Amino acid sequence: MDSTNVRTTRVCHVVAMPFPGRGHINPMMNLCKLLASRKKDILITFVVTEEWLGYIGSDPKPHNILFETIPNVIPPERLKTANFPGFYNAVMTKMEAPFEQLLDRLELPVTAIIGDIEVRWSTGVGTRRNIPVALFWTMSASVFSMFHHFDLHIKQSHAKIDLIEQVESIAGMSSSNVEELRTIFHRDDPRVLELALDCISTVPQAQYLLFTSANEFEPQVFDSLRAIYNFPVYPIGPAIPYLELGEGSCETKSYLQWLDSQQTGSVLYISLGSFLSVSNTQMDEIVGGLQISGVRYLWVARGEASRLKDRCGDMGLVVPWCDQLKVLCHPSVGGFWTHCGWNSILEAVFAGVPMLTFPLFLDQDTNSRQIVEDWGNGWRVNDAVKAEKLVTKENIAELVRRFMGAESDEGKQIRRKAKLLQNICVVAISEGGSSAANLDAFISSISPGKDH
Repeated sequence: MDSTNVRTTRVCHVVAMPFPGRGHINPMMNLCKLLASRKKDILITFVVTEEWLGYIGSDPKPHNILFETIPNVIPPERLKTANFPGFYNAVMTKMEAPFEQLLDRLELPVTAIIGDIEVRWSTGVGTRRNIPVALFWTMSASVFSMFHHFDLHIKQSHAKIDLIEQVESIAGMSSSNVEELRTIFHRDDPRVLELALDCISTVPQAQYLLFTSANEFEPQVFDSLRAIYNFPVYPIGPAIPYLELGEGSCETKSYLQWLDSQQTGSVLYISLGSFLSVSNTQMDEIVGGLQISGVRYLWVARGEASRLKDRCGDMGLVVPWCDQLKVLCHPSVGGFWTHCGWNSILEAVFAGVPMLTFPLFLDQDTNSRQIVEDWGNGWRVNDAVKAEKLVTKENIAELVRRFMGAESDEGKQIRRKAKLLQNICVVAISEGGSSAANLDAFISSISPGKDH
């Protein structure tokens, strides 16, 4: 069916507005694909900047998801890391007007808006136009809850965010959460935390709250959030591309061929994210530690790939990009060294792969603790990283050898926990599971004819 027919025959019309970043656009697109798979007569208009359409415009997607663009009114991707608070602020202040102009141009009336919480202004647009808004959170529910209670504390005490330096406890937050907020405040630009809290404060104006997590991953947190908000809270995750696992081109990627030639569970997969990375000095120690360890590894190093290729020898394969979920689901992969971005964690859980945690930014310390302490399917690389101390190649080599040694009692334990979580995940997304039921409930609620 061509797009013209889609436009004229669809009735339920959802407009999706992701935050312009890989870690936000991917889960938003995965959510939209899940919605499209469960309701064939839905039309989803997926809004991106012109720059982002250039990156993802040719990616395969269902016929009832259509791209629309707004102008490049924010700094380009290549300048994002140089001034992330400035980029964050531009998203919140520059994109709203062109988004509203786009809504005015759409032929079909809009049934609902799904807006990334970190865009901030989607609830205001929905209120003005009487369109229900589902806010979408791409981090863990635990991190959302932590930010919510900190924002509440600041408002009630009429304080500024630097009060995190003085307080010992905050209502609704564990002592670990308070310490993690302190880490964020010291390591990351405080303006980023301030802007994130500003976004969280808009949530009560929404009609729905969607999470990329699954209810069973964070049950107590979801229970508390449902008690806080007087509208539906729907964990629909994991919002990862599992629907596409069986698909692919006839051409087999070279890294998958390399994995095919390795022993089962013998390869450590390494990815430190697409946004922020580690210092060159720390990178050199990681390379040295991997070489000493004797463990085979596949490393996605993006901008660092060409520099690292020459140094990694024949034990490792370094690539600038890979299909991460397919790699994690490959039988040769026995572990994942991760920066603890939430999307990556969800993919590892789906694949049943244990993790080495190496948090770098914002929510990642909380995610690391969730893996190590709550779920038990991973280990920290080194607690000293939080104090910005170097992790030496000797420590890395010893840890990697232990982590990949599946026959030890501790190795068996984390793998057992990883498989348990994988099973929980599979049940959640299967028919009758919690995430599948939440997707259906959300679709039913926004479909025309329902009261909002």
